This record gives sequence, C-alpha cells and structure tokens, in this order.
Amino acid sequence: MNNALATTDSHDLTATHPGKDLEDFVTFFVADQMFGIPVLKVQDILTPDSIASIPLAPPEVKGSINLRGRIVTVIDVRVRLGLTGHDLAKGAGNMGVTVEHENDLYTLLVDRIGDVVGLSNDTYEKNPATLDPQWREFSVGVYRLEKQLMVVLDIDQMLDIVYSNR
Repeated sequence: MNNALATTDSHDLTATHPGKDLEDFVTFFVADQMFGIPVLKVQDILTPDSIASIPLAPPEVKGSINLRGRIVTVIDVRVRLGLTGHDLAKGAGNMGVTVEHENDLYTLLVDRIGDVVGLSNDTYEKNPATLDPQWREFSVGVYRLEKQLMVVLDIDQMLDIVYSNR
C-alpha cells in the first residue's frame, strides 16, 4: 500500500503523549467541519485536474479522473453530506483524498486538506446525539479536540451507501 501524503505535514505527537497508543488520521475540512480518515486507508492526496463526467451517475459522483493509469471515481463529499456541491468552475473544493474500497480507488472531493494528526483514544467518543442524522450513517465516532470536533468517517460505509442508491 502506497501512502503518498506529500501535501500534508506529519506530526509526531508521541512526545506530548508518552506511553499512550495513538492513531494517525488524515484530516480535511468540508464546510468548516473537520473530518478524519485513518492514515492507513489513504492512498494519495491530490488536486484533480480534469474530472470527466459520468452520465446517469448519482449526484454525489462528480465524475472520474485518471490517476497514474487507473480510473478513479470522484465523490463530492459536500453532496454526500447533504450540503451544496462543489462548483469546480469557481476553483472551490479542488482537493481530493484518494482511498481504496473493494479494490477500486475513489477520490473524495473536499474543501481543504488539514494535517496528519495522532490522536489518543482518551478523546474518542461514539457519535453524539446532536450529530446530523445523515452524517451519523457513515461516521464511526468523533474526537473532541481542544478547539473543535473531528468526525471520523467510515469510508466503507460511505461508499457502500453511494452505490446502494443506484
């Protein structure tokens, strides 16, 4: 598995949390909300150049790109979250997080990429009751950080839902 995270800075937080097991997450933002994906699930961070549309695809499927000779489906996370979709003509949301699901690659189109962070299970909680019901479908829980909440996405569930809607 190739974890190419060239555009993010990795932080070693073990020095600030000695003796604790940390899990590393790639973070990104959608509508100012922080989300995280376990770093081992991320294949690439990229800026999709040319997204080809896919006729009759669900609304959250923005299209496809060619990534080093592989066809990659691009999922608009904003649409999946029930928000207004990205308008690529305006240059917004041109960052992508590429993940593998059932031997296929998918790029999640997001507003902006955050950092790679190591988090202790001490700050982890199951989904709070106040989390949007649509988001709860594909969230496995949250981390309460000092200044914000990070929602941990269940990529498998998120992509299964996309294709079960066909």
